[in-house]
Amino acid sequence: MSIRPSSARSAVLAIAAATSALALGAHAASSSPPRLTEIARSDTLVWNAVAVTTDRIFVAGPRWTGSKGPAVGVVHGGAVTAFPDAAWNGWRPGADAAGAFVNVNAIHLDNHGALWVVDTGAPTFGGDPLPGGAKLVKIDLASDTVVRVYPFGPAIAPAGSYVDDVRFRGDHAYLTDAGRPGLIVLDLVTGAARRVLEGHPSTIAPAERDIVLSGRVLRTGEGAPLRVNSDPLEISPDGQWLYYGPLEGPWSRVAIRDLEDAALSADELAAQVAPWADLPPVGGTAMDADGGLYFSDLAENAIKRRAPDGTITTIVRDARLHWVDAPFLDARHRLWLPAAQMDRSPNFTGADRPREWPVRLYRIDLPK
Repeated sequence: MSIRPSSARSAVLAIAAATSALALGAHAASSSPPRLTEIARSDTLVWNAVAVTTDRIFVAGPRWTGSKGPAVGVVHGGAVTAFPDAAWNGWRPGADAAGAFVNVNAIHLDNHGALWVVDTGAPTFGGDPLPGGAKLVKIDLASDTVVRVYPFGPAIAPAGSYVDDVRFRGDHAYLTDAGRPGLIVLDLVTGAARRVLEGHPSTIAPAERDIVLSGRVLRTGEGAPLRVNSDPLEISPDGQWLYYGPLEGPWSRVAIRDLEDAALSADELAAQVAPWADLPPVGGTAMDADGGLYFSDLAENAIKRRAPDGTITTIVRDARLHWVDAPFLDARHRLWLPAAQMDRSPNFTGADRPREWPVRLYRIDLPK
């Protein structure tokens, strides 16, 4: 993920003129799928993450995709500018990794006016985190300043770790590790972190499940089928359950109260894990207030929704939605879709073709 700061001219914002209105009941199947609205495009930046407030659109992407520009940016005035500032986006090989973004894999909004940034700390795909590099960064959106950094030392982000994504409940954060399979439980008050379900089957990518796009198995640069361990995660609307799984699926669930109980042994916690949903390989997910799960089905270039009863419906299927990596559901019930084409990055083999530029950010308006 070797992102280098670039001028604002490197990103071009395109605002579509209209969005489709859906004359449907909430979450009903549609004979005419919602129209994709193109929100932004770039000829140099690869966005695999987006977060949207009432007045700002934040985007982020990892270095190893070949993206050239801010690791975290805000769409503003027809450009993407570094956020929260150029210094945080100015890391170079050999520089201190503790106070800058080395390799951003996810961003997430909380309900208290903060944007959180997940930094894997490893500048290359499959590489090891640099000293001080793996961290969770909290940015206050009222002042646009970093107010706290939660570092993950080698005990929490060891060699081979790829801290992937984050969700919150109360004074705890929960993160997945897609490299060294396991979950991380972080106390946001004390800063203490624990690795849990280390190497548990629920966090390991199954050897028999391939990631398939355009009818092709996605492979590493060495030709082996790509396996991505514990990656997507969500918290149930009532705050009782953590849902998670490897990118390839399937998903499991475990009670939050058990994750937070440090007195449980590894075996006792493992005994509390249960199957939840047998989903296909997904690029990313977003959970609705009623427990419905929106996810990008990689094999079908589609956005789908799993209802709380397990029923799955297709919201939209479109070739332009190639590897949507992390959908974001905003307060107005609009789903934001960064079409990152991650499989078309130079680190992988087996893609149908090289990445097509520009990379685009789309939005669809969901029924309310």
